[in-house]
Amino acid sequence: MKNVIDFNPLLFQSLKNYSREKFMRDLMSGIIVGIVALPLAIAFGIASGVSPEKGLITAIIGGFIVSFLGGSSVQIGGPTGAFIVIVYGVIQNFGVEGLVIATLLAGILLVLMGVLRLGTVIKFIPYPIVVGFTSGIALTIFTTQIKDLFALSIDKMPGDFISKWVVYAQNIGSASWLSLLIGLLSILIIVYTPRFSKKIPGSLIAIILMTAGVYILRTFFGVEGVETIGDRFQINASLPEPETISINTETINLLLPAAFTIAMLGAIESLLSATVADGVTGDRHNSNTELIAQGVANIIVPIFGGIPVTGAIARTMTNINNGGRTPVAGLIHAVVLLLILLFLGPLTKHIPMACLAGVLIIVSYNMSEWRTFRSLLKNPKSDVIVLLVTFFLTVIFDLTIAIEIGLLLAMLLFMRRIAETTQVSVATERIDLSHESEFAHDADALIIPEGVEVYEIDGPFFFGIANKFDACMKQLGAKPRVRIIRMRKVPFMDSTGLHNLESLCRLSMGENIQVILSGVNDKVRAMLVKNGMDTRLGAENICSNIHEALTKANEFLAISEK
Repeated sequence: MKNVIDFNPLLFQSLKNYSREKFMRDLMSGIIVGIVALPLAIAFGIASGVSPEKGLITAIIGGFIVSFLGGSSVQIGGPTGAFIVIVYGVIQNFGVEGLVIATLLAGILLVLMGVLRLGTVIKFIPYPIVVGFTSGIALTIFTTQIKDLFALSIDKMPGDFISKWVVYAQNIGSASWLSLLIGLLSILIIVYTPRFSKKIPGSLIAIILMTAGVYILRTFFGVEGVETIGDRFQINASLPEPETISINTETINLLLPAAFTIAMLGAIESLLSATVADGVTGDRHNSNTELIAQGVANIIVPIFGGIPVTGAIARTMTNINNGGRTPVAGLIHAVVLLLILLFLGPLTKHIPMACLAGVLIIVSYNMSEWRTFRSLLKNPKSDVIVLLVTFFLTVIFDLTIAIEIGLLLAMLLFMRRIAETTQVSVATERIDLSHESEFAHDADALIIPEGVEVYEIDGPFFFGIANKFDACMKQLGAKPRVRIIRMRKVPFMDSTGLHNLESLCRLSMGENIQVILSGVNDKVRAMLVKNGMDTRLGAENICSNIHEALTKANEFLAISEK
């Protein structure tokens, strides 16, 4: 018997045949991934509008839960750049308390998605939407880092994209060129480190070198022009106590749109990461289990003050490339980050903000997918429209609007495409059977009796086809005595299509025109029977092929002539 809930964490399966050799590989990979995640967790926390240790707490607790309960063997969970924009916006509009509630609601939605087995459905979100909002997020992240990169003296930053650049231009005179130099050097270190070291991430090397450099300048040369994390935040190097969260109907209604966006973004990014990992490792993840794990992580993490959690593609690939093959590597990565927070946390106050800006600029560049964006511009016009609308809505307005309108637009364009592929044709004299394989042994054509019209629907019969069908019937002036509707190429019918068919039958019978259905498949027949069409139309008038339908038509004509 199939389980009602598709929840099978891969950790427990992996431990059945676990060995010392696998553990050593997972241990090494987990340590490296923990080191890679350190600067990113700090940077994502600060860029999202919370303190740096909140980013670390998210990576520790969220990363542990995702590996413990997840449906992927190699997935690494934690904060990601994709959430920066939405998290920052929620904090600006509803405060940190609003973010806590929105994240918890998003976690509940993710669990529901997994329980309802929507994991595979999420994968069918159109690619132009994913690229559109990912590229839009990348540009928005880049924009938010200009202030720290140049160390601009701006008291209050505006929320929208265009106003930010206007304020930057007005305050460029307050820029610190030393901060800009530190940011640019950080970018160069990150870009060129892979040429010399594949194991140690460039972002970590940049942070160590720039932090040491700024510390020396401050301590021995009295240079105070470079802002550090400690100048802006009070670092709390310990795990926080869980907090109570008060939720009521009003806050749910207020924050549900933001929660929906967080849930959708988390589902898309985590399943995309797991799918990419499958392509490298040859494994197959369980998408529904993964969604439930992501949901549980996003329910628990905000209780400790964390930000949204999802699967991180870069850290997951780092895990794979360093030999991690079971969820144990993800658990070790979380433990490594916990030890760093507890014992080295106070040292993070010396990290220059300009260096973190450089780290996030590289993150935004990698997220931008500008080559993919450029190639999609050569696709059909409908894809380009979805891509550009999603991109500009993400940049100019916010991610919630972008995802909602992008999905709506994609669905409308998809339905238009389906409607275009479905054709309605009419025959009044003869039916050509030469191209119909099921009648290859019969004559090349069937003669249609006078007073009979044969309509054929080629494709799904849903609400987008109704107008086509009506227009096709209006093309013929004289009213027939029998209408045969061939449905052998109709794979499915929706409720609107059924309603239109019922209306056609009712109007036809009111005009003494007999309607006969031909070639109805089992799925469509079941729907007709369920809705009583066999009773209204007559079960004998729902025929399996055109021969039976024409026989019925001739019988009706013979009876009506008496």
